[in-house]
Amino acid sequence: MTQALVATGPGELGVQDVTLRPLGDVRVRIAGVGVCHSDLSMANGTLRPSYPQVLGHEASGIVTEVGTDSTSTGVHLGQHVVLNWAVPCGTCWHCGHGEPWLCSTIEGVTGAPGGTLADGSTFEACLGLGAMAEEVVVRADAVVPLPDDVPLAESALLGCAILTGVGAARNAAQVQPGDSVLVIGLGGVGLSAVAGARLAGADRIIAVDVAGSKEALALDAGATDFLVASPDLAKQVRALTGGRGADQALECVGSAATIRQAWTAVRRGGTCVVVGVGPRDQQVTFNPLELFHFSRTLVSSIYGNSDARRDIEGLLPYVADGSLDLASTITDRITLADVPAAFERMQRGEGGRALVAFPDPDADVDSDREELG
Repeated sequence: MTQALVATGPGELGVQDVTLRPLGDVRVRIAGVGVCHSDLSMANGTLRPSYPQVLGHEASGIVTEVGTDSTSTGVHLGQHVVLNWAVPCGTCWHCGHGEPWLCSTIEGVTGAPGGTLADGSTFEACLGLGAMAEEVVVRADAVVPLPDDVPLAESALLGCAILTGVGAARNAAQVQPGDSVLVIGLGGVGLSAVAGARLAGADRIIAVDVAGSKEALALDAGATDFLVASPDLAKQVRALTGGRGADQALECVGSAATIRQAWTAVRRGGTCVVVGVGPRDQQVTFNPLELFHFSRTLVSSIYGNSDARRDIEGLLPYVADGSLDLASTITDRITLADVPAAFERMQRGEGGRALVAFPDPDADVDSDREELG
């Protein structure tokens, strides 16, 4: 058995003992798992998952067991890995046309069979992982190898927040050296988007949040300017960008109001990227004349328009040279039992990323090896 955070219904959360599905692929002992807004959307029912569900999808750990189905994949015992919750099939139309983040086989999927609860009922693993647990059993192609010298628990954020935010700036917005970039919403993904704009060489990075307390985090991530959200945001952005507006805006909240603000703050011919996942019951409106006149581009960014197998590896040199600090957005290190409180802070717009940090899994693996002789 392993302990895991289980959502038994909307808003119903608790740590329980669970039995994972039989090993067919890879067992990973979790080192760290981030608390993502998508987990909150699962927990409160916004994404309409099946319950009960073990939450968590942004995680890292160490391989503790490899099944016979995985012997040809190169995965080995003791390997440090990041988990990939969006494994593309490689054969659908989108995969064949270089868009694995839009893979048809994972579109709309919220979970996969994970195992059983103590009462014998089955549970789903969030996005195929269910990583808010001491251990997980996952497909071999859902693990991305890491060098041993990369901080293991903190590398969990490479699996979602960093890949999504950096990818939104570099892949979706295609930020170029010298550009001006607006980032609205400074949670884990938004702060990573700021870092992504900096890595892409943006000259001016304007970070915006409802909480003034986020300023220090934004500046540490690479922002040149910080603004507290207000109705006249577009005017403030234009004042900082020669009267034109930002070249690109990255909206990391997922609400009609902030999408409209981001769009309005972009210059003529600029790009507005929707990164946040919003609800179905809101509408964003545009009039035909402004669409013609401003010639802006409006797109979304799904998982940073990334292929985790390729793009995590591409980020590692930045981690190695210190230009990408995995821990810079982490404001709370917590236990599984603390996750509901972390969700409450997230809803209030407080802090950056919360990270559930488990005991050193390397030490546990070494102990297991000694017991095996």
